[in-house]
Amino acid sequence: MDEKAGRLVTSAKVLTLEKFAQESGLDDDCLERLNAMDKVFLDWSSRHNLVAKSTIEGRWHRHYLDSAQILKFIPGDTEQIVDLGSGAGFPGLIIAAARPSARVTLIESVGKKAAFLTAAADAMGLREIRITHDRIEKVKLPHEPQIITARALARLAKLLAYGHGIQGENTKYVLMKGQDVDVELTQAAKSWHMSVKQHQSRTDPSGVILEISNLTRG
Repeated sequence: MDEKAGRLVTSAKVLTLEKFAQESGLDDDCLERLNAMDKVFLDWSSRHNLVAKSTIEGRWHRHYLDSAQILKFIPGDTEQIVDLGSGAGFPGLIIAAARPSARVTLIESVGKKAAFLTAAADAMGLREIRITHDRIEKVKLPHEPQIITARALARLAKLLAYGHGIQGENTKYVLMKGQDVDVELTQAAKSWHMSVKQHQSRTDPSGVILEISNLTRG
C-alpha cells in the first residue's frame, strides 16, 4: 500500500457524539449538523431499514467515523462532489456536513432512502446539497464532479462504470472498499486503466480507501 494511516484508538466501538467529536476533529458547526442528521436517522431507522439494525447502536463508529475519515482525501476547496448510491447518507451527508459550501450531489435510486436524505439535509440546514432520486446510469449532471465517492455500493468494476458516465477529465474517485479489494482491482484492471493509491481504513482492519484518478477504458 502507498500509505498506512494510523488506526484510531478507541476504548469501545460504541462511541458517543462527544467521543466522535474527539476522534474526528470536526468543528462545532459540523457536529451540530451531524447531530441534527442523527435525530432524523434514528427516527427513520425505527420505521425503515436504512442500515443493518445491528449497526445502529455503534453508528458513531461504524458509520459516522468510518465516513468522516475520507474527508482528508477531499481538498477543502473542492466545489463539486458526487456520492453514488448514498443510501443512509454515508458518506455523502457526512461530506456535506463538513463542506457545506460545496455542491454535493447524492444519487439514490431507492425512493424511501432518497426521501430520508431529503429530510436529513433539510434538518441539517444544507443549502447547496442536491438529492437525485434516479438510477446512476440515467443521471445527467450540470457540472463535472471533481470528486466521486461511494461506500458499500458495488464491486469496483461496476462502480467505475457508473462513475465514468458522469466524470470529467480530472475527476478523482475516493471509494471505500473491503477485504476483497485486491480481487476487485484485478478484475477492474481488465476493463479500465487507472492510477490507484490505497490507504488503510482507520476504523476497519479489513477496510481500504482507494484514490483513483486518470480513469479510462481499457
